[in-house]
Amino acid sequence: MNYDDNTREPEPEAEDTRQRREDILEMGSVTTRNSRGAIHCLTVVGQIEGHSLLPPQTKTTKYEHVLPQLASIEEAEDIDGLLILLNTVGGDIEAGLAIAELIAGMKKPTVSLVLGGGHSIGVPLAVAARLSFIAPTAAMTIHPVRLNGVILGVPQTVSYFERIQERIVKFVTQNSRMDEDTFRELMLRTGELAGDVGSVIYGEQAVEYGLIDRVGSLSDALGMLHEMIGKTPEDVQPEESP
Repeated sequence: MNYDDNTREPEPEAEDTRQRREDILEMGSVTTRNSRGAIHCLTVVGQIEGHSLLPPQTKTTKYEHVLPQLASIEEAEDIDGLLILLNTVGGDIEAGLAIAELIAGMKKPTVSLVLGGGHSIGVPLAVAARLSFIAPTAAMTIHPVRLNGVILGVPQTVSYFERIQERIVKFVTQNSRMDEDTFRELMLRTGELAGDVGSVIYGEQAVEYGLIDRVGSLSDALGMLHEMIGKTPEDVQPEESP
């Protein structure tokens, strides 16, 4: 009996294809492989969720998903490098710093690319990679630490804020070419943000300040990541700011 081609059963989906699709849907990540190496792509989008659950209609990146994922990537023998795509409004400070510290402590090549925005706690996440890129149209907001909810109006609260802020300042300046005085000046600048203190800087500005290493696109970030595979951190130097 002859069957028309249109009646044939569809080919079963390959296991690796199915797994890649599930990783994208569930974790916002995917591993790509070619002759130059295997790159894991991790996305940090929306608001970084910490110890408290955010409303279900809010786009979030959950730190309890990202932390073990980073540990797995570092240990995986079949992954050569990590690409972090950032488009975040910020979020939980402790969770953001925890993710940033893990990225900064990885031995495998890491490259970050800021797309759209890398605001607030997204700044430490962007500079945590060994080399950072920013799209020309992307923005980064630098502002003092803010907490939501009821707080006690006592000197200890002010001291707590200052200590958290100091942790962020030191992390950013230790993992970028920006000095502390410039970062603090941008953080405490008045008259730029409506109803707030701080600054918004864009693609080339971020590179000029030394916060981000290079202006570039996805192809630039991937190309550099492939170049970094097999090299030591000393072999990979950021471009000097203009």
